[in-house]
Amino acid sequence: MTDYRRNFIPGGSFFFTANLADRRLRLLTEHIDQLRVAFRETRQRHPFTTDAMVVLPDHLHAVWTLPEGDAAFATRWRHIKSAFSRALPTIEPISGSRAAKGERGIWQRRFWEHTIWDENDFARHIDYIHINPGKHRLVTRVRDWPYSSFHRMVKLRIYPEDWAGDVRELTGDFGERP
Repeated sequence: MTDYRRNFIPGGSFFFTANLADRRLRLLTEHIDQLRVAFRETRQRHPFTTDAMVVLPDHLHAVWTLPEGDAAFATRWRHIKSAFSRALPTIEPISGSRAAKGERGIWQRRFWEHTIWDENDFARHIDYIHINPGKHRLVTRVRDWPYSSFHRMVKLRIYPEDWAGDVRELTGDFGERP
């Protein structure tokens, strides 16, 4: 097995994707209040700024900025995943290897992370986050997805309410971009 190395930059901004182990489940949106509590509790103990975020039924994307001198995003994800998992009833099958480590079978063990390098990279990832519900055919307009920081950004006048219009026009009826 290859060694996976993360890019720990104190005070950096990062794009993340975290997935459920069973991508057919809709736990994140069905239990959105528990997910919000997990984020809030983690942020109280280990502060960070959520620059943008979208929660879909089976995965989420986020851009965070960590405090100056702090690079411990893995600790934050561990706390978020644990708190969310503890808040749910145990109904999922748990493998022997997970049981031996005291893990539930809710989340994929890892998360995907990308270091944000500059303002252009930051903007591209935030746009990607907000367009994601359309990409997954959950809505045709970004503004129609309730679990997104897009609404906060509209209030802050960062995005117009009709940003991206009908997503099918951008992606050819939700396919890949032409």
